[in-house]
Parts: sequence; structure tokens; C-alpha cells
Amino acid sequence: MNMKWLLSNLRKAIEDYDMIQEGDRIAIGVSGGKDSLTLLRGLRELQRFYPKKFEIEAITVDMGFEGVDLTGIQQLCDKLEIRYTIPKTDIAQIIFDERKEKNPCSLCAKMRKGVLNNIAVELGCNKVALGHHKDDLVETLFLSLFYEGRIHTFAPVTYLDRKNLFSIRPLLYLSEKDIITFSEKESLPVVQNPCIANGFTKREYVKNLILKLNQENPGLSDRLFKAIDTSYIPGFKKTRHLSTNVTTLKSN
Repeated sequence: MNMKWLLSNLRKAIEDYDMIQEGDRIAIGVSGGKDSLTLLRGLRELQRFYPKKFEIEAITVDMGFEGVDLTGIQQLCDKLEIRYTIPKTDIAQIIFDERKEKNPCSLCAKMRKGVLNNIAVELGCNKVALGHHKDDLVETLFLSLFYEGRIHTFAPVTYLDRKNLFSIRPLLYLSEKDIITFSEKESLPVVQNPCIANGFTKREYVKNLILKLNQENPGLSDRLFKAIDTSYIPGFKKTRHLSTNVTTLKSN
């Protein structure tokens, strides 16, 4: 996947779900993984010619893990002329040392997003862009079915009413394979996930299950994505009218 392919899919998702409006100030949540770095690179390039003018901030929530080197991301942001903010937290200590969570992912995600959203508001942003892609969407559906007993996944656009903040997911039409190819081609400064639970989560189990199902049923993930995209799940009706295409959440 090259830059042209990335921009084509970014723009299609943004316009299908009315993600960006004139004058938006968008905070990109940069975890340090290939997905968020691809989003950072793509949105900066799109910003150069997109008819609706918008501004970008980059934010990495420092979880408190030792030995995490964000120098490469800082250098990339400097090169792209994007301000980079790194709020420091004790999330890792709270989850693993104090609470000793056996299934830490849900609480971790909630705490991390809380910090990200707070910093985005402090920086004057009205939107947060997240690096979730097509495969994440399908995996989240399986997780909800298996562990929550409901048909649910994240929406392309979510409104956090208490923060007056929108979350958008411009990578929605890209597969993880596409992003891996782009990340390697562009030599993006991917940071190794330092979490001790990495590779041993429910999401990892579901990811491997879907991979196996795809091997047995080629094209399954694409069909599942299409089923979600045309279903009754809130937020998945393509429309140019933002007010009818948003899932509203009560934020902390």
C-alpha cells in the first residue's frame, strides 16, 4: 500500500461518515503502534490538500512503563511539523501493581482514553482521531458477542457529550495487512508494546480465531465488515449528515 492508496481510503471513510468539518482541531491518539503512526502520517498528508481546513495535534499517553523510547515519534512529529504532547501517568502501576488486574485491557483502555480526551480538550481540540481499522471493527464485534452477549462494535464517529468531543476513526476502510505494508514501506518509528499482557488478551485470542476462520473461509473478514457496514448497528448508516450518523456516549 502506498500513500495514494492510503489517502484514497482515508478520504472515503472521512466523507462517507462526515468525520471532518471546516475548522476542526483534531488530536491524534498516537500509541506508538503501526496503526496510529499510519493515521498520523496519512492525516498530515491529507491536510495539505483537503478542501475542509483542519489542524492536528499528536498525543501519546505515557502509561508509566519503563524503557519506552518515544524519540522516533518525536522526530517524526518534528519532521511533519506537528506539535507532540506526552502526558505522563501512573496507569501501569495502578493496574498491575496496585489493583493486580487479571483482565486489565478494559480498565486500561478506559483510563488511557480518559487522559487522551482530557488533554485533547486542554489543547483546544474538538475531535480525537483513533487508529482503529477494519480488522479491529470485526474483532470488537466478536468480543462483544463472546463476552458481553450483544451485537455491538465501535462506530465511525462517537460523540462524548460530557467532553463535547468527537472520536473519529479514519482508518476504518483499511485492513491490518494494508497498514503493516505501509508502515514498513515508510519505515515508521513503531514502538514495541511494553504491556506485560500483550499477546495474552481476549482480543489476541479473537484475532487468531478470525485468522483461522479466514483461512478456512477466504474473504470472511470482508463479508463480516460488509454485514456490519450495512446493518442496523448504530452509527453505521452512511450519510453526509453528521447529526444522524453519531453514536453518543456518556464520557467520564
